[in-house]
Amino acid sequence: MKKILDLIAQRMRLAFSSCGYDEAYAKIVLSNRPDLCEYQCNGAMAAAKACRKKPIDIAAAVVKQLQGDDMFAEVTAVMPGFINIRLNTGYLAEYMNRMQAEEKLGVEEIGDGRVVVVDYGGANVAKPLHVGHLRSAVIGESIRRMGNFLGYRMIGDVHLGDWGLQMGLIIEELRDRRPDLVYFDESYTGEYPQEAPFTIGELEEIYPAASAKSKVDEAFKERAQTATFRLQNGYAPFTAIWKHIMRVSLADLKKNYGNLDVHFDLWKGESDAQPYIPGLIQDLEDRGLAYESQGALVVDIAEPTDSKELPPCIVRKSDGAALYATSDLGTIIERERDLKPSAYIYVADKRQELHFTQVFRVAKKAGYVAADTSMKHVGFGTMNGKDGKPFKTRDGGVMRLERLIADINEAVYSRIMENRTVSEDEAKETAKIVGLAALKYGDLSNQAAKDYIFDLDRFISFEGNTGPYILYTIVRIKSILGKYEGTGADSQAATILPATGAGEKELMLSLAKYNDVMETAFAELAPHKVCQYIYELSNAFNSFYHDNKILAEEDPARKASWIRLITLVKDVLEAGIDVLGFSAPDRM
Repeated sequence: MKKILDLIAQRMRLAFSSCGYDEAYAKIVLSNRPDLCEYQCNGAMAAAKACRKKPIDIAAAVVKQLQGDDMFAEVTAVMPGFINIRLNTGYLAEYMNRMQAEEKLGVEEIGDGRVVVVDYGGANVAKPLHVGHLRSAVIGESIRRMGNFLGYRMIGDVHLGDWGLQMGLIIEELRDRRPDLVYFDESYTGEYPQEAPFTIGELEEIYPAASAKSKVDEAFKERAQTATFRLQNGYAPFTAIWKHIMRVSLADLKKNYGNLDVHFDLWKGESDAQPYIPGLIQDLEDRGLAYESQGALVVDIAEPTDSKELPPCIVRKSDGAALYATSDLGTIIERERDLKPSAYIYVADKRQELHFTQVFRVAKKAGYVAADTSMKHVGFGTMNGKDGKPFKTRDGGVMRLERLIADINEAVYSRIMENRTVSEDEAKETAKIVGLAALKYGDLSNQAAKDYIFDLDRFISFEGNTGPYILYTIVRIKSILGKYEGTGADSQAATILPATGAGEKELMLSLAKYNDVMETAFAELAPHKVCQYIYELSNAFNSFYHDNKILAEEDPARKASWIRLITLVKDVLEAGIDVLGFSAPDRM
């Protein structure tokens, strides 16, 4: 279904062309002065320069061509040359009915099944998820859902940190604690146990202890480095420990990501890239793309158009070790072989901008991906406390993600129980749904690249630009629809009639932006634009609701029309929150 801006522009192009002007001038934008008009065309201003005419004369001629067009209620030329537009209520109602008849309410599946890889996890195994993992998970999940909604085949990959020094640290700490384990018996030749020698709780305590020890005990650090090297070279006992670590960690990670309603198609890690790295290094050397610099192997990435100096990408350190860049390049080679993506999206801290610039440029310079393949890094800012510093627990520690979720659910539960309109069990289930909405919306409503303040009281508020407010709007509509159905009335055969009031028309105009917003938000990888839109739509509905007694309306046709209209509002809002990664309860 065509976007309403495109439909208006189509008429405007004909008008400009009929007047002898290039139809390229017929660009339509939403008015930033809704008190004056709904849409605006400023093309006469640009045409005036090219044609050496007064812009108001060009605008007047174009407006004359549009007189009598059933799309418009009013088209006027305004000094110095703007064309102001108001839509005909009949045309707008017709557009609403067409939206409602479409499977996705007018959003086209422009993706055509093209594969897009979204890399948005990045958690390290053997460590619990904490608040620092929230943004990549929430933003990445929303981008994956938006792309799927538009018809792309989005492949989400958690891309775990599972192959670095932390593995050697865990192995050596385990050796110190449990030297009797068969993994440390050089003479052992039997099968290794199926049961892990640690629980997730023990594992999460082992790693920080080992990390702290390595900072003060140089011998222990060297042992860990050696253990990491042996693991990465296939030493069977350490491989067995690594498999235990992976199995125990993955179960916990899947549970915690599941609590966020965040899902991945692939649970790959850095270890999966390792088989590709020797060939990758050899290829870069053989083709003269990589050269030695101060003992390391590097690839130049600088381009003549760069506005600042960019250092070469190190693909192998002087001690022979691979780096994150090497691992990411190996992963790209694997993805090209298995998935053949048309685009890559990496969701990671904005401080990693240089890293991704280097990786993308090496990948294209070496021809591992086609030159026209889109490779984007969505860099996000930090979630801060009210003091403006990175969010911490009250005692200054890093807060576990499951603790944060529990705190929000508890706060929402208390808020729900203040009204005491539902049972405790229903309140607890509702609190989980509303709490997740509060958390995700609180994050996603901010532009990804910006830092934001985590304010629990504001996030769980049922008023203002919050997740609970959006959900409350949906629940209010559900309640109205339920009461209407309870009367035995049926609006399915009804059509949405032309608006009779300003609030009703404003609601329709807001609905008409839907397909444009969904396409733009994904094109710009900007979930916050979906948030902005559903907040605007919620406000438009609530204004309409307060101005009109929907269920008390005496005209059956008008009442049925309004029911159809608010059903469309509910469907659009539910589609919006679904791509953001949360849902609405039936009651609040």
